[in-house]
Amino acid sequence: MSIFKKLFDSDNKNQRGNKSDIDTLLISPDTNNAIIEIDNYVCKLCSYGDTLEHLTEPQKNFYFNQNLEREINNGGFNQYFYNSSGDFAHDTIISLKIIGANKTADILQQAIDQFPNSTVPKDRAQRQEVLEQIEDNANAVWEQLNQSFYKYEENLNELNIDYIKQNRSSF
Repeated sequence: MSIFKKLFDSDNKNQRGNKSDIDTLLISPDTNNAIIEIDNYVCKLCSYGDTLEHLTEPQKNFYFNQNLEREINNGGFNQYFYNSSGDFAHDTIISLKIIGANKTADILQQAIDQFPNSTVPKDRAQRQEVLEQIEDNANAVWEQLNQSFYKYEENLNELNIDYIKQNRSSF
């Protein structure tokens, strides 16, 4: 049984994992796996973004950061903004800065700046309409920003783990 199943597989979505088990994840030498397992747990808590009100503020920040990374690595900024993850673009700037990922926040801000008035509509349908209008010009910029993101000048996994440790009681 994976440590994720052992820690978090529960019918009660709001139940927190056992303190010592979560602590084990936080000191694991496999930071990437720890992030994945904590991300799966947080995603389940909020029904994959449908019920963000079930999350604590630190969990939301972690969720926003993971959504950004997942979408950029899967399809770049165009996909990030096209999908529901784009609902939280402005929140993600804040969540990245909170964990100390200022370079990554700057990359995201440059991507956001391709929208009129540097404002990404929270409403997905509205955002997709705007995307149709701007994507010819924005895609060239976003492709460069994708490449900047992929350089990982900041260790997002370590920054997120440190953030979780600092906010341990909220997880």
